[in-house]
Amino acid sequence: MPKHGKQILAEALKLPLVERAELVENLLTSFEFQSGKKIDALWAEEVEDRIDAFERSEMAAIPARDVFAEIEKNRR
Repeated sequence: MPKHGKQILAEALKLPLVERAELVENLLTSFEFQSGKKIDALWAEEVEDRIDAFERSEMAAIPARDVFAEIEKNRR
């Protein structure tokens, strides 16, 4: 990785978890994937399936703060 890229990465790693996740999402969406629409459609279907399962009490929700706390704990 070029020196400039390493500097950007070092700064990005200093960001809070949620901001890093947003940065990753923005970077990934900057790529123009041929099958992007298909992937988006599949994710939309998955989201609907998960919402339906949650509404039928087949799936429990976990508060976001707990999820992010677990991620931070596992990073150490």
